[in-house]
Amino acid sequence: MPLLEVKNLRKSFRMKNSLGRTSGQLIAVNDVSLNVKQGETLGLVGESGCGKSTTGKLILQLLHPDAGQVFFAGEELTGLSPKQMRPYRRRMQMIFQDPFSSLNPRMTIGEILREPLQIHRLAPARQLRERVVDLLERVGLSAEHELRYPHEFSGGQRQRVGIARALAVEPQLIIADEPVSALDLSVQAQILNLLQKFQREQGLSYIFIAHDLAVIEHVSDRIAVMYLGKIVELTNAQELYKNPRHPYTEALLNAVPTPDPGHPRPAALKGEIPSPIDPPTGCYFHPRCPYAETICRQQEPLLENISEDHCVACHFVSRVGRYLFKK
Repeated sequence: MPLLEVKNLRKSFRMKNSLGRTSGQLIAVNDVSLNVKQGETLGLVGESGCGKSTTGKLILQLLHPDAGQVFFAGEELTGLSPKQMRPYRRRMQMIFQDPFSSLNPRMTIGEILREPLQIHRLAPARQLRERVVDLLERVGLSAEHELRYPHEFSGGQRQRVGIARALAVEPQLIIADEPVSALDLSVQAQILNLLQKFQREQGLSYIFIAHDLAVIEHVSDRIAVMYLGKIVELTNAQELYKNPRHPYTEALLNAVPTPDPGHPRPAALKGEIPSPIDPPTGCYFHPRCPYAETICRQQEPLLENISEDHCVACHFVSRVGRYLFKK
């Protein structure tokens, strides 16, 4: 049984005009299904605005879905009250994209790390400082940082504090929402190595949300590719990079920079991502797809297995790869 199972998750938001009247409906997440095993990292990748972060918040019940189900360790979370969710808050944590806005600027680092320990009653008062210092040292900081405020740290140090806060309650699943996108490359590598170290030591499961395919390849066991609120391809990381079977995945891989200036590159993906308020008919990707035909404009493809561990939503799976220049 998987640690996390998501079935047919859907979330939309009402859009209002300048007069405050409803002017449309933005479909952020559309029929998303996935699962995560114990000790596994599932990468969730796609362009900005495709619904990745919303999916993470729906899983944690920070947002309530319009439809669908979320199961954690076999127990359904959808529909639970805040009080009923509290035991699961300890077992499921989140690392946010912006390490500054996710930390209370009026609290010291020590207070930030003590708060979850106190809420979940994980340590007596006399042991709180010892636990806080241990958390700081585990993420590469020191006891002297306990009395400082978030604004006194660099971006990488603040993200380490965010990781320490997530680890404080000893969770089983962590959703990392683009945790390194705002950091320098050298700091990115340190944070990624830190996350992988804790996964090995504690058997953690991750959902790693990012738009950087190089980062996703480095950390993921399996990868789900999202486009306009839908998962269009899902398989193991090695298979995805070696044999992409959806045109959008192919386009993302072609967009990854290469260090060889003489390496041939195909034409860039044309057009902008369509508006989720007024998505295209049929396949959402067809206005930008080099393989699109009439059926793509008329009929939405289903996410189906093309092999034992490879799901794709495309009418012309066998054609994909024509424009992919492999290194």
